[in-house]
Amino acid sequence: MNAAEKVVRVTGASGFIASWLVKLLLQRGYTVRATVRDPNDPKKTEHLLSLDGAKERLHLFKAELLDEGCFDSIVDGCRGVFHTASPVIVSATDPQAEIIDPAVKGTLNVLKSCVKVPSIKRVVLTASTSSLLYNGKPLTPDVVADETWFSDSPEEAAWRFAKDNRIELVVLNPGFVIGPLLQPALNTTSEWVLALTRGENTFPATFRFVDVRDVAYAHIQAFEIPPATGRYCLVERNVQS
Repeated sequence: MNAAEKVVRVTGASGFIASWLVKLLLQRGYTVRATVRDPNDPKKTEHLLSLDGAKERLHLFKAELLDEGCFDSIVDGCRGVFHTASPVIVSATDPQAEIIDPAVKGTLNVLKSCVKVPSIKRVVLTASTSSLLYNGKPLTPDVVADETWFSDSPEEAAWRFAKDNRIELVVLNPGFVIGPLLQPALNTTSEWVLALTRGENTFPATFRFVDVRDVAYAHIQAFEIPPATGRYCLVERNVQS
């Protein structure tokens, strides 16, 4: 790729997965337009601005998932978009407002901006194994879940929109993401692991683990490899109690 082809946008850039994605993209020579909720909050941005290559090729923008049209100017001129911004909340007081609306409407807002930009060749969406596992099918030890499974999840809305608008979409479905943090604050999965070590959580019967660095690299492969298409489950190992 030439320099013009190596301009990408990453949403939710201060998050656990996205921070590693930004780091690896900069290492590979990409110019990254990264969106965060508050570019002036050092707790959300200092770890990104300190990355190798950030001074020359990282640009931070303010964006809100539910603000339709706010991504238009940010994606203009980009070759690809990595949409990682979505709430990860174990327990919500108002699931519709706190989880579903930002996930569904936020993703559609990003995709609507991508439709307007002819330079964008591919969108890589971060989903979860939750988007395929919980659909009423039995999860007995002899059952193998794969990319053909669909839960009643926000991901389906993204697929419908992408198909109707001819967007080249690749979706990654990681399991429980663990590994070293780049951001200064604990993310939801790290908080859960910490609580587990304190005896505050009970380990479930089965858990699907994957390293955050592998997840970040898989995003780049999903963008760079032309035959990549559809959905990919990202699980390094299943652990049973």
